[in-house]
Amino acid sequence: MKFFAWKALVRWVMAAVMMAAMAGVVQAQDAPAAAAESPARPALVAADSINGADTAWMLTSTALVLLMTLPGIALFYSGLVRKKSVVNTMASVVAIAALISLLWYAAGYSWAFTPGNAFIGGASRMWFSGLDYLVEAGRLSVSHIAPRIPESLYSMFQLTFAIITAALVVGAFVERMRFSAMLWFIGLWSLFVYVPIAHWVWEPGGWLARMGALDFAGGAVVHINAGVSGLVCAYVLGPRLNYGREPFEPYNLALTMTGAGMLWVGWFGFNAGSAVAADGRAGLAMVATHIAASAGALTWMLGEWIMRGRPSLLGLCSGLVAGLVAITPAAGFVTPRSALLIGAVAGLACYWGATGLKRLLRADDSLDVFGVHGVGGIVGSLMTGLLASKTVSGVEGDLLTQLISVVAVAAYSAVGTALLLGLTMVIVGLRADDQSEQVGLDIAQHRERIGH
Repeated sequence: MKFFAWKALVRWVMAAVMMAAMAGVVQAQDAPAAAAESPARPALVAADSINGADTAWMLTSTALVLLMTLPGIALFYSGLVRKKSVVNTMASVVAIAALISLLWYAAGYSWAFTPGNAFIGGASRMWFSGLDYLVEAGRLSVSHIAPRIPESLYSMFQLTFAIITAALVVGAFVERMRFSAMLWFIGLWSLFVYVPIAHWVWEPGGWLARMGALDFAGGAVVHINAGVSGLVCAYVLGPRLNYGREPFEPYNLALTMTGAGMLWVGWFGFNAGSAVAADGRAGLAMVATHIAASAGALTWMLGEWIMRGRPSLLGLCSGLVAGLVAITPAAGFVTPRSALLIGAVAGLACYWGATGLKRLLRADDSLDVFGVHGVGGIVGSLMTGLLASKTVSGVEGDLLTQLISVVAVAAYSAVGTALLLGLTMVIVGLRADDQSEQVGLDIAQHRERIGH
């Protein structure tokens, strides 16, 4: 993309952020007085005040969400790249899980989920501190957002979201980014893009939370954020060597199917776990998640069957992920019938996102991170505004509020990603050389390869 185009993009997204922030301030000022009160802070409570059933479910959900990345995303992505990049793709996902985990407890969790201001949290949980368990005193710390489970567990649950969001971005630039550059960029991106957005939406003092933006489990925070960032990465890095001139055959669709199955199962922890309780909302979110995934798989398959004359395994896998992505912001707010509609629309929309829209954008988004996660997240977030049921959830959706949330997250993600890619380029460079791409990053970066 030429310089003048980048300049125009930056101007547009900055204007969008300012407009969205101004709208959020106005709506926050008009909200009831109770919503404007400063939220409570994490605190030490009696150990026997913790709910055992909720804690057990959240332990399970945390493990399920981590399973989505390790090995879910690792297998899903590795099956889609060429054989010469399978090791690099898997290594990237494993390294991200380790790196984000340490950054999360060093700073990320505190900045995301403790009270601070409307844009970033405080410092009370930085440097691996604050998650107290005092056995002799019979006390332990809880988050003000989830007071019925230990804060150590809540922070771990939210960590798994930070991990998978960062891992999703990798799919946009596989087979061409240097491994060292990936580590620098993803580490910085997690702290300075993901964390602030999580605070805006999920911490009660965040400006989008005060506006009333609904994002049950990460439609904006995870999927729009990862999708837009992935698209910017694809533009900045440019297309892979010989992209469009030779076929890029997936290495092993069996791996992709296995990863997709793990994503489908793990997503129950992702969505139903976001109820942060073993209750009726968790049950509703689980049903909604399953219905939307099924609808997404079938409508993608139908669209592909009509347009290309045959259904494919990759289309079914992509469609179920599209349905899962779109129901994520809505899972605890909508009825099963609405979940069916959301999943069906997402299957068709994301099929177009990975085909027609991708051609219009002219970006080598290698594994369709924007086409599936970005488009699916946008569809789900907007439909949440239309379909959220007060009878089911106690809250009403608002399409304008959801639109502001979508625009704000997309704009901040785009600008932040572009700036951090520029910084990474200065520090270590971004792209592998042509010879490394030709040989494959498995050999060039790791001196390893998949066996013959």
